[in-house]
Amino acid sequence: MKLVIMTKSTFFVEEDKILTSLFDEGMDNLHLYKPGSTPMYCERLLSLLPEDYYRKITVHDHFYLRQEYNLAGIHIDNPSDSIPDSYKGKISRTCTQIEQIKDLKKKSNYIFLKNIFDCIEFKDEKSNFNMNQLEEAAKNGLIDKKVYALGGMSIDNIKLAKDLGFGGVVICGDLWNRFDIHHESDFKELIAHFEKLRKAVG
Repeated sequence: MKLVIMTKSTFFVEEDKILTSLFDEGMDNLHLYKPGSTPMYCERLLSLLPEDYYRKITVHDHFYLRQEYNLAGIHIDNPSDSIPDSYKGKISRTCTQIEQIKDLKKKSNYIFLKNIFDCIEFKDEKSNFNMNQLEEAAKNGLIDKKVYALGGMSIDNIKLAKDLGFGGVVICGDLWNRFDIHHESDFKELIAHFEKLRKAVG
């Protein structure tokens, strides 16, 4: 099972150090997700990371960065958006409805099925599904190794995602909540939690 780490939605001072440490510890799929950000801030963050890790980063905005920094690929958040003209490379996408899975899987290297549980970072993003719907989707072969669970995913429900047949989990709030961006500079607890997440998906 794959472990995808999604960045916190806002930039913060220790971010490049933490991301570098996570890469050093074995993170191999980072999604750079900074909705509404200006390209300059994304470029600055990328420029502070070791170049060896660029091939493990996927961008959700400012798609030209993929080419410029030789990143892993691009991610399209809106299911109805089309792939940018002349883009060639890895694509992942988000879908919010079980009915969208089949079609989007054909057009993507992998997809995120969003709002599995209530979102940890964005409190107004609530779960879209009940257990019966997810089990039915799994039984019908819609949930498979190309579909990753997103939304409220934490160390406590990784096993459930695995049992349903998801190919990966997308972790955001469960990791970033281990570090107070306003009052802390020591991120040992966050790195230790990442290790637990890696073991849980392993």
